[in-house]
Amino acid sequence: MSETFLSEPIFTVAELPGVLARLAAMSAEADDATLIDGIAALEKLKAVACAVQARFTVAFKASQLETQKAAAAFRREDLGKGIGGQVALARQESPHRGARLVGLADALVNEMPHTLAALTAGDISEWRATLVVRETACLSREDRRVVDARLAGRLGSLSDRGVVAEARRIGYALDAAAVMARSAKAVAERRVTIRPAPETMTVVSALLPAAEGVAVFAALTRAADTRRAAGDARTRGQVMADTLVERLTGQATADQVPVEVQLVMTSTGLLGGDDTPARLTGYGPIPAGTARGLIRGLDDSTRAWLRRLLTDPHTGQLTALDTTRRLFTGLLRRAVVIRDEYCRTPWCGAPIRHLDHPLPVEAGGSTSATNGQGLCEACNYTKQAPGWTSRPGPGGAGDSIDITTPTGHRYTSRPPPLPGAPPPFPRGQPPRAPRPLRIDLFTDHPMALEYAA
Repeated sequence: MSETFLSEPIFTVAELPGVLARLAAMSAEADDATLIDGIAALEKLKAVACAVQARFTVAFKASQLETQKAAAAFRREDLGKGIGGQVALARQESPHRGARLVGLADALVNEMPHTLAALTAGDISEWRATLVVRETACLSREDRRVVDARLAGRLGSLSDRGVVAEARRIGYALDAAAVMARSAKAVAERRVTIRPAPETMTVVSALLPAAEGVAVFAALTRAADTRRAAGDARTRGQVMADTLVERLTGQATADQVPVEVQLVMTSTGLLGGDDTPARLTGYGPIPAGTARGLIRGLDDSTRAWLRRLLTDPHTGQLTALDTTRRLFTGLLRRAVVIRDEYCRTPWCGAPIRHLDHPLPVEAGGSTSATNGQGLCEACNYTKQAPGWTSRPGPGGAGDSIDITTPTGHRYTSRPPPLPGAPPPFPRGQPPRAPRPLRIDLFTDHPMALEYAA
């Protein structure tokens, strides 16, 4: 089936937009049985598309490697750099995810033909194929082929958990030492992460060895049971969450935690004049009422300070920081980080680790907010690969940055809008009325609790 598709395609890549348009126009007016048939067929269609994407990705990688090797300025350490980034932009994914997708495609096409065939037939989803590849990553190429062969014809009938269990069982029987080495490597990669959750909440996750994770959970459970037995009115989950915060921060109560928090909001939102959502750096938009509640929650041991963030009244772009209050050096860096919030590469979303010049200094670029961008470490290194260029847009980096990849594809990066910023207006039309300045709130706490606008 795959060979037929590749050698005698029913349509070309150039015709895909038309195919997608016809697919999008399909009517949902049908009886229930037909709708279910359509849902099932479309699920298979997604899987087939993923299989074709994998083959395209492997072909693109091979071509790029040959192009890089043939380049006059080729350096061995640069081989392969930027390939995952280009795939990520094409698939509207983060660069980290793009690199993983390239690895997935490589494994499927070159090492696991039976799993690729199941994906091509629409019998399994891309995620289920990913599970097979993930669970056999520690094995040799030969052993992966054995696992692939033994799972052939069974993947379509297994659940996600079943796929993981079978792949692990077969892999352990083939090479127990490799599986144990992978377990040891996983221990070395223990970490704590944070991600936004709905309703102004966050999820703080700790990836720990099994015994330690169970011990942490048991300790929190015992603390919750003890407090509830003593009459604490909070639920068990609430006590466990609050105890975690208190023990990690050393505070008597969970709502007085001395950490740095940056809160971006309009002056009228701060003073209660409107309900323009604020922005909590590292989380995203939060209701103005919630932001005001954070500020009102400061106890008597803290003082709130204001720092203005100056913005263009027409576009809402951040232009400067008021320097009357200085808690840290490098106000320009702070301004760019607050403006960009996350890595500026489209669809990346990783924390900012590096600040960089879109227009290099050697090419005449200035060190300024109009020629500065916040990037994660991986994207900054990718940007330096041969064939990649980035330039500030006509309105400077605060308005847009134009990115060009080695294949000539262009992408536009824009910073997230600040609270209260006017929506974009068509060129040639007059701007909306000026908006108020942003307000920074700082607290005078020994641990530098900071509410910044």
